[in-house]
Amino acid sequence: MLILQAERDTLLKPLQTVTGIVERRHTLPILSNVLLENVHGQTNILATDLEIQINTAGPHSEAEDFRITTNAKKLQDILRALPEGSLVALDWAQNRLTLKAGKSRFGLQTLPAEDFPLMSVGDNVSAAFSLPQEAFKNMLSQVQYSMAVQDIRYYLNGLLMQVEGDQLRLVATDGHRLAYSCTTIDADLPKTEIILPRKTVLELFKLLNHPSDPITIELLNNQVRFRCNDTVIVSKVVDGKFPDFNRVIPLDNDKIFLIGRTQLLGALERAAILANEKFRGARLLLRPGLLSVVCSNNEQEEAREEIEIAYQGEELEVGFNIGYLMDVLRNVHSDDMQLAFGDSNRSTLFTIPNNPDFKYIVMPMRI
Repeated sequence: MLILQAERDTLLKPLQTVTGIVERRHTLPILSNVLLENVHGQTNILATDLEIQINTAGPHSEAEDFRITTNAKKLQDILRALPEGSLVALDWAQNRLTLKAGKSRFGLQTLPAEDFPLMSVGDNVSAAFSLPQEAFKNMLSQVQYSMAVQDIRYYLNGLLMQVEGDQLRLVATDGHRLAYSCTTIDADLPKTEIILPRKTVLELFKLLNHPSDPITIELLNNQVRFRCNDTVIVSKVVDGKFPDFNRVIPLDNDKIFLIGRTQLLGALERAAILANEKFRGARLLLRPGLLSVVCSNNEQEEAREEIEIAYQGEELEVGFNIGYLMDVLRNVHSDDMQLAFGDSNRSTLFTIPNNPDFKYIVMPMRI
């Protein structure tokens, strides 16, 4: 039975939208599969790992309604390997999916669609709002690099999303640095907060590719749902209490100056070449009119970069993980950054001049 006939890209693009969450090795073999279903000529493509589920619209089909599952990675790899513009036909018979394109032919196993474990999605929406995809993607880019990776404090392996009134706030921290981004939304909501899992954040960031189109966000019971274009993402949320981010924002750092973002990033990237590979430490020396970046390693090698700045305060020397400094400069796109130092034992505050909606706090390290 011919179930689908389409140009390669009209099938590959929606498939790529969902396959990022598919685990290669899973205790349930069917979770390595993708669900293809056709209802009244509209094909939908769905994948899940039981924590996050993505459903998107596929190409139109003239066939009768069908539901099948087949290996997501193999189907994607085959489509990728075909020439652009290829006409692809999918035949399904006797639990076998045959893909034909030109003189190419591939036979894939299928598993029963009724065995595919769909997430149960709640219908009790506690808060809902929309904003342009570009604005939300920009917020994610400003904070996601600060999420922890496999921390025993599981609530740090994700990102805090907080709505209150007409404010949307995103916060991420790994215990050594914290990133905060805020924007105004067209809503008036009671204070509500959830923790998005790391995997959900990374997938969302990849899928926000239509800057002017809206994304709608709905907070449900222990779940969150995102709708953008023809794609719906449902994710479980992390059960835990996120630390109070307001307590770690330094308010009285008095050694303040502006510096060119790309200028500082370039100096850090060059100095990092000779940083200790394990500890990645850098010393920042602040003097009137000058900021110096110094890195050294166990081979007695040293790099020193100097940048002229408009600063006339006290001298200060403070150590940082140089990777933490480069992360913020690579992900926040403004011409200048404002740096506010306290003393050598206090966190430093990075902000965008005349913009209260972004803050980055990084703790010092002993070198």
